[in-house]
Amino acid sequence: MNIQAMMKQAQKLQKDMMDAKGKIDETIFEGSSSIVSVQMKGTKELISVNITETVDMEDKEMLEDMIVVAINDAMKKIDQEVEDKLGKYTQGMPGLF
Repeated sequence: MNIQAMMKQAQKLQKDMMDAKGKIDETIFEGSSSIVSVQMKGTKELISVNITETVDMEDKEMLEDMIVVAINDAMKKIDQEVEDKLGKYTQGMPGLF
């Protein structure tokens, strides 16, 4: 294979990766815990927090924990989607995305 063909193939691969990453970035992911749900973009930008039950101020710490659980759940889903969609491009290059 000549250098021009390799460069063209590398450019196509880069474009495919960036297209896939762009789609992930705009996808809305939902994470949840028992009383909290959150929505995040694939960029890990938090969009919304929804608390499904009324919580007494005495349960403030529990609510804070549930928010953390929901956010972590959404982040895991984003990370899994990135791995599923971009892993084929980034094998052997950890931390690229």
